[in-house]
Amino acid sequence: MNTFWSGVGLRLAATGLFAIMSLFVRLASFEAPVGQIMFWRSSVALIPIVMYLMWRRQFPRGLRTARPMGHLKRSTFGVVSMFFSFLSLAYLPLALATALGFLAPLLVLPIAMVMLREKPGIAVFTATFAGFGGVFLMLWPTLSTPGIDTGVLLGIGAGLAMAVTTAFAKVQIKALTSTESAGTIAFYFAVICSLGGLLTLPFGWADPSFKVLACLTGAGLTGGLAHIFMTEALARAPASTLAAFEYTAMIWALLLDVTVFGLLPAPVSLVGAFLIVLAAAIVMFGDRIGVPIPKPDITTPPAKKVSPLQPD
Repeated sequence: MNTFWSGVGLRLAATGLFAIMSLFVRLASFEAPVGQIMFWRSSVALIPIVMYLMWRRQFPRGLRTARPMGHLKRSTFGVVSMFFSFLSLAYLPLALATALGFLAPLLVLPIAMVMLREKPGIAVFTATFAGFGGVFLMLWPTLSTPGIDTGVLLGIGAGLAMAVTTAFAKVQIKALTSTESAGTIAFYFAVICSLGGLLTLPFGWADPSFKVLACLTGAGLTGGLAHIFMTEALARAPASTLAAFEYTAMIWALLLDVTVFGLLPAPVSLVGAFLIVLAAAIVMFGDRIGVPIPKPDITTPPAKKVSPLQPD
């Protein structure tokens, strides 16, 4: 149980760090292209990742892996997911981009059940679908507005694509944690994402100002720490259970939109945010968290008790 709650705490911490990273990405996108942001976010993230491995006394020994193809598969999904995520942040407010990302937990649930054979309880199902309803309410003010801007549509499309690839990436992380350490997974992900971002250099990078340079560096540091926390969380608790706790990122997104960009959410968006927070609370305080409650098969009569004195 202690391991489970440590996983929940790490996931909540990772959510906050990812929200701050998203703020840095949003600010940097005003000048820098997505590929350049990806490179900085991933290459700078290697600093906390290597420090983490050194602290665990796993560097450079911890970089050895018997599953290179597993890392490649996980990182491929991660690179595509990061690209779509940053593209979404470039065109949408933080709260809206974050809301689209919450489609991923809904997809993680069936994927984790099929690929990882996890059996989440009814609380997890309820929380996931309640959170999905909150996401719909968050999107409604934008989708119901006539004459939506092309950039907004591009951002929404990128957010939907990000949700799908993120779901598969998280399931791959969970599969890797059975044999690989969190630092190893984070290291190879950062390296491959850095290479992916570097491939966009011929398409043109910006000459960043000091402010944007600070945002690029901040995105890398917070992203690296968040990735370590998230991977450690997945190693301690079921992916399907942790999915509901991601909804707490909406609190961060709403606060940052108001305090940094002065964007006030619509009343229906606040209702959606409440549902999203409620989704996490259902899992946090629900009975038998993440543990399936076995039910008797009423269609099969109980086996007849045989006396040891009688023959079979």
